[in-house]
Amino acid sequence: MLLDVSPLRRHRDYRLLFAGQFVSAFGSMITYAAVPYQVYELTRSSLAVGMLGVVQLVPLVVFALWGGAYADAMDRRKLVIASEVLLTGASLALAVNSMLARPVTWVLFAVTAVVSVVNGFHRPALQAMTPKLVDREDLTAVAALGTLSYSLAAIAGPAAGGLLIASTGFPVTYAIDVATFVVSLWALWAMRSMPPAGDVSPPGLASIVEGLRYARRRPELIGTYVVDMVAMAFAMPMALFPAMAERWGGPFAAGCLYAAMPAGTLIVSLLSGWTGRVDRHGAAVVIAAALWGAAILGLGFASTLAAAVVCLAIAGAADTVSGIFRMTIWNQTIPAELRGRLAGVEMISYLSGPLVGNARAGWVASLAGNAWSLASGGVTCVVGVLLCIPALPAFWRYSNASWLRARAIDVAGVSASAKGP
Repeated sequence: MLLDVSPLRRHRDYRLLFAGQFVSAFGSMITYAAVPYQVYELTRSSLAVGMLGVVQLVPLVVFALWGGAYADAMDRRKLVIASEVLLTGASLALAVNSMLARPVTWVLFAVTAVVSVVNGFHRPALQAMTPKLVDREDLTAVAALGTLSYSLAAIAGPAAGGLLIASTGFPVTYAIDVATFVVSLWALWAMRSMPPAGDVSPPGLASIVEGLRYARRRPELIGTYVVDMVAMAFAMPMALFPAMAERWGGPFAAGCLYAAMPAGTLIVSLLSGWTGRVDRHGAAVVIAAALWGAAILGLGFASTLAAAVVCLAIAGAADTVSGIFRMTIWNQTIPAELRGRLAGVEMISYLSGPLVGNARAGWVASLAGNAWSLASGGVTCVVGVLLCIPALPAFWRYSNASWLRARAIDVAGVSASAKGP
């Protein structure tokens, strides 16, 4: 039942990557909570907060595919290092802007867009690195460790951000994010280089199309993208947190709301040993996504901060289960030479949904209020996810056993070819 930490013991470079990314994720989550809160403080508009998602969406769609192509064609470690240097500069720009007597709102939107561009190169390279640092049998454990790292950072980061904003202001809050990137860059520098695997296509349109064609032929991959996008696009509540927090206590309440979903993630991650015994990976993703929608529906009826935190923790737990099995499916079915390009597609799927969802939540809330935005989104999410079962039957039936059978057939075919007639 408990978390499997053996990959951290056995693999030095994975241990360095895990530690460095955890520290930088902590700082990034501080900023993740601080930026929308500062936008709301300057504009008093949930719609403006939701528009942060819009300015991230176009750069994400364009640059994630290119970033994935570059992640397959060059040293992934160097690409991550270069990306983190630029992300450090972005956080520094936020700190400088916040020192002004009247911080400029458009700078927050501009930096958010730049970060989205850089993440288009950073995340595909980072995701493509991990499967090369561990053994294949470690993949489910690595997925759980990834959710643990995220959940710890996402609990501590927003909570610390809320306290820092209230006690020291935005400049110190953003400066801490800058410092955490320094730690991550040191860990990346200590790792061995990661040149591309074998003969790879040069980065460009043809390379991107090759990755997209592979994804289109794999129903299990299409299912992971569609189910997650449906769930997030209709039931992402985070754009409403600043307005909800004002009702329940300001920055501290905002920190609690931002940390609640990661708290659910943490609990599931610590008790994730059972995930290795689940065979029906596709069904697990669908069921968990439907539970996410049900929890957001409950959030729409929450009348206290405590009730909202419980609903969000349940939502976070459900999303974590979905994420563990989605990551397992990705790592099982994608060959190493395509990992960066498919990581770009994955990035579009799991980030565009929340961006669209936050824009939807802010827009509906501006018309009908927070409660209606949350409740209507939760109901639509549940219905949409359940409709994926008849629409994506191959994904619903996808299992670990079916992957093992397919892999055995592939291995047998390669062996027969090697022996010749």
